[in-house]
Amino acid sequence: MTLQQLQYIVALDTHRHFVRAAESCFVAQPTLTLQVKKMEDEIGIVIFDRKSQPLKPTPMGEQIIEKARQILRDVEGMKQMVSSEKDTITGNYKLGIIPTLAPYLLPLFLKYFSEKHSGVHLEVKEMQTEQIIKGLKNDTLDLGILVTPLEEKSIREVVLFYEPFLVYTSQQNELSHKDIIQPDDITKEGLWLLNQGHCFRNQVLKICNQEVDFSPHEGFSFESGSIETLKNMVRNNLGYTLVPELSVNEPVDKPYIRAFTDPKPVREVSLVVHNSFTKELLLTNLRKA
Repeated sequence: MTLQQLQYIVALDTHRHFVRAAESCFVAQPTLTLQVKKMEDEIGIVIFDRKSQPLKPTPMGEQIIEKARQILRDVEGMKQMVSSEKDTITGNYKLGIIPTLAPYLLPLFLKYFSEKHSGVHLEVKEMQTEQIIKGLKNDTLDLGILVTPLEEKSIREVVLFYEPFLVYTSQQNELSHKDIIQPDDITKEGLWLLNQGHCFRNQVLKICNQEVDFSPHEGFSFESGSIETLKNMVRNNLGYTLVPELSVNEPVDKPYIRAFTDPKPVREVSLVVHNSFTKELLLTNLRKA
């Protein structure tokens, strides 16, 4: 039994004529006739007395048609509710954002968005990728901003931009003498990384084609949860690291920055929600901001 079949029997009850009912449903008369017969066969009940002139429902058919009308009204009401939900934006929303984006991306749009949409309150929290995915799945988060693709079937990804990686090198490192960096130039010697659990760490390791666990510095090892901390280490003539373009603060960082040759390695940054999220207007306005 399908909604389409319910629409056909309601139309047939309304017009009491197969041709006129088919025309009202914008289908050929044989199609409507066949679908009504299929429904009758499926439920084992004759809905219309075809011997009657004009056509009329059987006593049991009248009950079925009444129920079909109610179902179709409920479906239409649900469509209107969802449509209204998509077109509204006010409310409180929990937004998770990964730490390697938060300090650089949030200041670029959060104030503008809040001023433009005073009816929206965003509760923003720095979280790692796995925590954001978990939050979206268990409804403790409404939205996330992170690096994609995730390959999560239940998560919808709305791409925002592609952010290039840059080399951030001390003046004593041999990379500082190169104007353009090749991916093969990136090795573990002198390379600073973020802590385990940061997706940015894994992206850097993929670029330099290295295993996750290594200690690149003699005498000590150090991993940080902050890109800014790694940049401070580099500025004190300790090795090099990779940074996202948004993190560059000129003129402080300019002497330490080196670009990759084309095609430059990038990370895809996206707005993510659960597939059940319906606030389309909110997504549109956040993406625009």
